[in-house]
Amino acid sequence: MIELATTVEGSGPPLVLLHGITEDASFWTPVVPLLSSWATVISVDLRGHGASPDGDDYDLDAMADDVAAAIGVDEPPLVVGHSLGGLLAVVFAARHPARGVIDVDQPLALAGLQAGVQQAAPLLRGTTEQFEAFMAGLFESMKGSTPDDEAAALATRRRPRQDVVTGIWSPLLDGSPEDLAAFVERTAAAVTVPVLSLHGLDPGPDYADWLTARIPTATVEHWTDDDGADLGHHPHLRAPQRFAARVREFAATLP
Repeated sequence: MIELATTVEGSGPPLVLLHGITEDASFWTPVVPLLSSWATVISVDLRGHGASPDGDDYDLDAMADDVAAAIGVDEPPLVVGHSLGGLLAVVFAARHPARGVIDVDQPLALAGLQAGVQQAAPLLRGTTEQFEAFMAGLFESMKGSTPDDEAAALATRRRPRQDVVTGIWSPLLDGSPEDLAAFVERTAAAVTVPVLSLHGLDPGPDYADWLTARIPTATVEHWTDDDGADLGHHPHLRAPQRFAARVREFAATLP
């Protein structure tokens, strides 16, 4: 178990924020004041990120268990995660008590991601320059309608560590499609709480049916800008007020 760095703000029902890969809890900063007026907001740096220690490995179940140990609350939390954090939020709910889950821009249908990661394996495991160029290109491909200056500001704050990324992506890099599918199916089947799957990039026309077939309590939303373009991979940062309002609305429906 890794002792994670956490920050607690506000009062009310517990709400946990989990960041994406190569990022840290500070990527939630614009949203926290909008949530802490009604919730106890616990922002977490995952193992190998921010101020938290490295792990011997980056097993997703173990990372979710880190979070459970770190948050220190008796009441089941609402767990909100972005990207990798969204996947971990689902894993958390499969393994620990939770009121609900909000998964921000992380489809659980991982087969396509696995194919892309395996194709890029020589770069991911290549030189530092190759790895960093691949990660920069990956995030660039997911910016949607995010203005260039905003995307550049996010890029300067990321810390792409090769050992951490390849460790987290080990199931994608080294596992078989069958093993990955079994993990997804097993995890999804264990989730019984409401799940809001909120996307700034279109997850595809079949994704809602795919997800609700596995998690019947799930709702899928795709957010666009005023011109109908994808908000991009960080919808919570593109529209923080809208996002915070949707989180509170979702929380109000939970038991």
